[in-house]
Amino acid sequence: MGDASASMSRTTDVVSKERNQGKNQLRVGRLVKAHGLKGALKLELYTDNPEGRFTPGAEFTLQVPEASPWHGKTVVVREYRVMNGNPVVFLNDVDDREGAESLVRAILWIDQDADEAEENAWFDHQLVGLDVVRDDVVVGKVARVEHFPAQDLLIVKSGDQEIMVPFVQAIVPTVDVTAGRVVVTPPAGLFEELPDASETPDAGESSDSDASE
Repeated sequence: MGDASASMSRTTDVVSKERNQGKNQLRVGRLVKAHGLKGALKLELYTDNPEGRFTPGAEFTLQVPEASPWHGKTVVVREYRVMNGNPVVFLNDVDDREGAESLVRAILWIDQDADEAEENAWFDHQLVGLDVVRDDVVVGKVARVEHFPAQDLLIVKSGDQEIMVPFVQAIVPTVDVTAGRVVVTPPAGLFEELPDASETPDAGESSDSDASE
């Protein structure tokens, strides 16, 4: 499953048509920290193919707060490097640390054709409705996908409960859209049912019963 890690998104997010004039876009990274004094930024990658995505001249739509001076703007890659094991990007018109710091926490989106599939990435609509299988037993269905900067969550409907399952390889090792299922290997307690309080004898009732005997 490539180099997927706990911090990497495994879904192909599609932004609204209002935001990108009807084009599909993929979330491919987040700018997490200024690096050095020349405008470089460390990246948190949401793609299995950073060398292909962060080529010189690649243009990204920015997801930033409305109050940000970068709101509504795009950025263009000048250079992508791996420095001391960390992915780092240099952007046009970002030439110093102050400029880089103004972009920290920005999420990067790129145009993508709807039929272009990235390995180990799925559109939300492909995941919703899939059976969730643990130890060969169906324990629920994917109700929706929630997206967060650090990772995505599968919201699994199991009975009357909704369970948040981190969408990372260690916990969701298999996604089989054709078969209509995802396989989960959750940590202990994630899907176990809590004891029903109604089934626990009330202490007062036990005392009364003991007294009557």
